[in-house]
Amino acid sequence: MTAIASTPKRITSRVRQPNAVVLSYSELLKSVKAEGLLERRVGFYITLFSTLVLLMTATWFGFALIGDSWFQLLIAAAVGILCTQLSFLAHEAGHRQIFASRRANDWTARLLATSVAGMSYSWWEQKHGAHHNHPNVISKDPDIATGAIAFHAEAAATRQGRFSFLTRKQGWFFFPLLFLVGLGLQIDSVRFVFRRAKVKHRWVELPILAVRLGLLPVLAFTLLPLGMAFAFIGVQLGVFGFYMGAAFAPNHKGMPVLPADSRVDFFSRQVLTSRNISGGRFMDILLGGLNRQAEHHLFPDMARPQLDKAAKIVREYCKTHQVPYTETTLFQSYGIIVRYLNNVGLSAGRHFECPMATVTRRF
Repeated sequence: MTAIASTPKRITSRVRQPNAVVLSYSELLKSVKAEGLLERRVGFYITLFSTLVLLMTATWFGFALIGDSWFQLLIAAAVGILCTQLSFLAHEAGHRQIFASRRANDWTARLLATSVAGMSYSWWEQKHGAHHNHPNVISKDPDIATGAIAFHAEAAATRQGRFSFLTRKQGWFFFPLLFLVGLGLQIDSVRFVFRRAKVKHRWVELPILAVRLGLLPVLAFTLLPLGMAFAFIGVQLGVFGFYMGAAFAPNHKGMPVLPADSRVDFFSRQVLTSRNISGGRFMDILLGGLNRQAEHHLFPDMARPQLDKAAKIVREYCKTHQVPYTETTLFQSYGIIVRYLNNVGLSAGRHFECPMATVTRRF
C-alpha cells in the first residue's frame, strides 16, 4: 500500500475555526470545475448501457440454444457478471452522474436496481446516503454495521463463546461470505418494501421486484432439470453477490474507522477512509469506477470517465496539505482486508476502547 505524505498530527479536530484543509477545499472544487470534470458524459453511458444490453441479450440467446446442459452454469455466471455491471450503472445514476436531470437519474437508478439486481432503490438510497455522509464512522455508517463480520474492534469485543472463535478467524471467512451478498441484498430489499413505514415509490418497486425475483426461477425450473435449475440460480446469485462484494470491499475495509463522536472535516473524512485501486481504464470498467473511491466520495456526481483526471488533481492537493492518499493494487487490497479483519477479530471477547476516540477527545 502506498500513501502520499505522512499522517498529519491532527487527523480529527474540534477546532472551531476552519483549518487550512477546510478553507482550501473550495479551491479544489474550483479547479475541478474549471477543468470541466463535473460535466455530464451521457454519450459514454449510452454506449456502455447499449453494450451491456446487447451482451445480456446474447447471453439469454445462448441459454435458449444450449438447453439441457451443464454448460448452462457458464451462462448463469455470465448473467451474474452482467447484472453486476448494470448495477454499477444504477449506482452511478443514483449519484446523478449520468443525466443533468435529477428525475431522469432517479428513475434510471430505480428501474435498473429493481429489474436487474432485484434490489429496492429506495432501500439502497437511504443506506448508501448514510454511508457517504459518514464513511467508516461507527454507528453511523451502515456498511460497517455488525453482522456476520465485525468490522471494528469495538464490535468484535462483544462477541462471546463460539462466535468469538469464529470472529478471531473472520478474515478468512470474509470472501466466501461474499457469495451470499446477492441473496442478502434481495432479502433486505423485500423486507424494506413490505415494512409498515413509508417507502418512496413502493407500488412501483414492488411489482418490478416480484417479476424480477420470480422470473429467473420460473425460467430455470421450466426449461432445466431440477438439479441443474437449482445450480443455475445458485451460480447466478453467487457470482452476482461475490462480484458486487469484491468490487465494493476494497473501497473502505481496512481503512481507518472513526468513533461516532469524531469531528473531521469533509475532505479529510472522505480521503482518510477511502482506498483507491490502481489499474487504469481496465479497473474503471471492472469495478465500475469504484476504484477511484477518494474522488468518488469527494465528487459523488462526477461521471466515471472524469475520475482519473480528477485523481491527479486530488493527489497533488493531498500532497500539498499532507493528507494521506491511499492507493494499492486490487489483490493487495484483498490481502489488507483479510489481515485487518483477522486483527480486529483478536479483540473478540475482550474489553475494548477505540484508540481513535482518545485522539478526537483531545480537541
